[in-house]
Amino acid sequence: MTRPLALFDLDNTLIDRLAAFKRWAAGFAAERRLGDDAVPWLVALDADGSLPMDAFFSRVRERFGLPEPAGELWLAYRARFPLLVSCRGEVLDGLGRLRAAGWVVGIVTNGMADNQTGKLERTGLAARVDGWAISEAEGVRKPDVRLFEIAARRCGAELGAGGWVVGDDPVKDIQGGRAAGLRTIWIDRGVTAGSAGEGSGVEAGGGSSAVAADHAVGDVLSAIELLIRSGSSSG
Repeated sequence: MTRPLALFDLDNTLIDRLAAFKRWAAGFAAERRLGDDAVPWLVALDADGSLPMDAFFSRVRERFGLPEPAGELWLAYRARFPLLVSCRGEVLDGLGRLRAAGWVVGIVTNGMADNQTGKLERTGLAARVDGWAISEAEGVRKPDVRLFEIAARRCGAELGAGGWVVGDDPVKDIQGGRAAGLRTIWIDRGVTAGSAGEGSGVEAGGGSSAVAADHAVGDVLSAIELLIRSGSSSG
């Protein structure tokens, strides 16, 4: 019998990237004496991780007149940021219970290889999953189906057998997962307009912001419990 596959997004799904970014911004601003307005400006510029970090640090360098090249600032960020992230113990335990229930569990994430690998190792997630795929290491980014295919293979599985994707991004995770032939669970963090609630064939929000997912939940723990209850990749 084929073991069901569950692929999880990393940032703002398994870990709280936004909280870690606010910690980084506070430290960065304090070390450089950038002033009281720097932290909210940095958080707003980051836009919940939607601005590419090379562009982010170019803007930061220009705004504050910093002497280092943008690439150097970005490299220092990638060395520091994994030390600021954490994964809740109940999430780690939930992934363990999911695997104990017979699931193959993987992570599929966009980002730089050093930064994302550091997060996986620092949080303990690396030991709680069967494999992962990071966009920079593989040369392809979500929502491209190929990154989901690579993640499945890293876990010893194939997309053709079906499975699930869990993530907070309506395009990268949900549309990408559906294009890969997988069922989807959207983590509704309140960023996208509207909230679908848990259900089947969910459409959250309206118009261009609609999130077409099989289920929508408020956090990853609820997603894990849903998968355990479903008991199979077909749900």
